[in-house]
Order: sequence, then structure tokens, then C-alpha cells
Amino acid sequence: MMWQDFVFLAGSVLSITFLAPTVRDPTAQVPLGSSVPSMTVGTVYSFTYATMGMTFSAAGALGVATMWSLIACYRSPGPVSGPQTIARFVASLPGRARDSVADMLGSGPSATTEAEQAAD
Repeated sequence: MMWQDFVFLAGSVLSITFLAPTVRDPTAQVPLGSSVPSMTVGTVYSFTYATMGMTFSAAGALGVATMWSLIACYRSPGPVSGPQTIARFVASLPGRARDSVADMLGSGPSATTEAEQAAD
């Protein structure tokens, strides 16, 4: 058993402790752009720790991923609640990527807003 396993577990327990109030607060609104990536990273970390034989770290990271999953499902702003919110976010990614590329090229919605503001 490695001591690092317990250090990572302790960090995960702290994260879970700090995320618990957000999960419990029905008025909390956390954007999916924050919660879904955090949930994904926690899941990847859990899998990675498990493949390295760091059982406690894997369990802690899975706990953090679960907390972020609950936040993504039930504390994101929007008309839908539950697992459908994650599906909605994933389905919106191609459009978001297209808009980001258009913004970088200067032909997106923010480019016209800047041009209109410059004309004023």
C-alpha cells in the first residue's frame, strides 16, 4: 500500500465535503460548462487510479465524480432536471464549438456586437 493513496483519498474527501452544500442547496445554479468537465475528470482519475492499484484514491475520485454528476443533473440552470441535462449539454457541444470557431475567425455573434458597438 502506498502512502500517496491516502493523500489522494484525503483530497477527495475534502472535495466531497466542500461540494456537499451545493448538492443540498436547491437554489444553487452551477453551469454545465463547469460541472460536466469536472465530473468527467473525476471519472477519468478514478479509472486511472484503479488501474494503478490505488483503490482508496479510485474510490475517492469516484465519489467526487458522483458529486459533480449530481450537481450537473440537479443544480444546473435550465428547463430540464436530471440526467437529461448532461445529454442536453453533450448535444449542444457541436454548436458551441462552431460558435467558438466563428468567434475566433471574427464572424461569430460577438464579432457583430463589437462592430455595432464600434459604429456607435
